[in-house]
Amino acid sequence: MYRRFRQFALAMPLAIAALPALAAPPSAIKVSDCWVRSMPGSVPSGGYFKLANTSAKPVDLLDVNADAFGMAMLHQSQSNGSASKMVMVDKATVPANGTLAFAPGGYHVMFEEAKKPLTVGSTIPVTFKFSDGEKIETQCAVKNAAGQ
Repeated sequence: MYRRFRQFALAMPLAIAALPALAAPPSAIKVSDCWVRSMPGSVPSGGYFKLANTSAKPVDLLDVNADAFGMAMLHQSQSNGSASKMVMVDKATVPANGTLAFAPGGYHVMFEEAKKPLTVGSTIPVTFKFSDGEKIETQCAVKNAAGQ
């Protein structure tokens, strides 16, 4: 019995020392300045944010989801001379050691089928899914149509 206890006592510091190596590495992707535009009735809401990638490899944003809405799609506004249109995209690439902004007039998320009216000044949880398998959940501010 004493021998087993001694083996356990000697192995414990080694096991504790190995824990940091087993911990998940810090995320290379950061989400900031997230906000959702509150719109009346069934009008779709736009979602905007900034993504920063501190890794040496590009990472794709593949999906965005918010329980407050029935559907969310990645879109990009494209200008063709005097006309512009919104195009649904499958992904948006955050460059290696770079940033990508989702802002009015560019990339954005179209949130549709609001489950209940959004309250300006509140926040909603939004989950971001990336090509490296990472999922990030953050709180996004609800702002009025003017972005305030």
